[in-house]
Amino acid sequence: MHDSAAARPLAARAPSRPLSGEALVPGDKSISHRALMFGALAVGTTDITGLLEGEDVLRTAAAMRALGAEVADLGGGHWRVAGRGIGGLVEPADVLDMGNSGTAARLLCGLLAGHPVFAVMTGDASLRKRPMKRVTEPLGATGARFATRAGGRLPLAVEGATDPLPLDYRVPVPSAQVKSACLLAGLCARGITRIVEPEATRDHTENMLRHFGATVAVAPEGHGRVIELTGQPELVAAPVVVPGDPSSAAFPAVAALLVPGSEILLRGVGMNPLRAGLFATLAEMGADIARLDERTEGGEPVADLRIRAGALRAVDVPPERAPSMIDEYPILAVAAACATGTTRMRGLKELRVKESDRLAATAALLRANGVTVAIEGDDLIVEGQGGPPPGGGLVTTHMDHRIAMSALVLGLASRKPVTADDAAFIETSFPGFAALMNRLAGEEALAAP
Repeated sequence: MHDSAAARPLAARAPSRPLSGEALVPGDKSISHRALMFGALAVGTTDITGLLEGEDVLRTAAAMRALGAEVADLGGGHWRVAGRGIGGLVEPADVLDMGNSGTAARLLCGLLAGHPVFAVMTGDASLRKRPMKRVTEPLGATGARFATRAGGRLPLAVEGATDPLPLDYRVPVPSAQVKSACLLAGLCARGITRIVEPEATRDHTENMLRHFGATVAVAPEGHGRVIELTGQPELVAAPVVVPGDPSSAAFPAVAALLVPGSEILLRGVGMNPLRAGLFATLAEMGADIARLDERTEGGEPVADLRIRAGALRAVDVPPERAPSMIDEYPILAVAAACATGTTRMRGLKELRVKESDRLAATAALLRANGVTVAIEGDDLIVEGQGGPPPGGGLVTTHMDHRIAMSALVLGLASRKPVTADDAAFIETSFPGFAALMNRLAGEEALAAP
């Protein structure tokens, strides 16, 4: 649990030389969660390599163990899961604590809805503020029953359906978590579960369902898609190589673009087009990012990224790109602060319900460091400095790891050091972030203030 008394401030300053070298970023968090869950639902033993061993994913591993799967940590990101088959999960003996992970909590609602078990789920102070109604409402149509605190918040109790009904649901706002929760519930239901999404969102669940042997049909409809899952498939254990998380790769990538003269190589980064919106946007800004050795691993496209520093120019980011880069707006805002011209990022309503009100927190991060920024409706407008921003600010992170890392990248590119008021929880999603950045810098550019 996060405790303000244990806050660990961290400051970043411009390094004395360019960033250089190569690095592996942590495994993709979304895929890591799903690999553990599908391993638990499959028949046989699933080998997972490159698993992200951050706090969020370890909570999912503990939950799968509590639900009866055998989950073994073999060291170095190599894990093995002996599954129980569809419908085979058992009732947990204790409360499931999902820590800070909204993904784990929402996907687990779907998993539990389809099993005839009673379970209670909680999380840390931040997760207990986040709304769960967006998943519990549609999942109620399976026959599962949910009880939550006011506003649909954790702690939450679920009584799964004995004979779950398939869902036919149109997701009201683009959300991979809601879609995935509904598909997970549909695994245990007889018949076809049909999900319509208004805009295409990350499709790791569909890719992994196919990888484990389920029948999933996807058809375009307008900007969105119709997904049909045939219920009660036999999921068969399959090895999963977890690619590097593009959301994590964003931080060293943007740092290398902004610190003059830098050139780095990030190996094995997931390049799923529904996740790579940031890299498309940076390319429009003139970023020098080359995709090398493009390949497919575990149903996901992967590449090595070579990134070279250079001048960036402002762009207008359309709202339909938001689902493919929803977690990357804070770091994009840092890139925009150093670019030439005014960048407008449109349609960021979803950022208001992340770990923090990420829209307000991103604006405050830039303001504290001398960058002019405005919020108009759901748009974020950043006045680029055409070079290093003033810096020198203290950034309030609101227990949000992406705000903390964005602030530190800004510090590497600013005239004066930038301090994040608390960097303790960066470990939940990017273990070893400061050490990796210092290795690329060749010095202690990130250190306690």
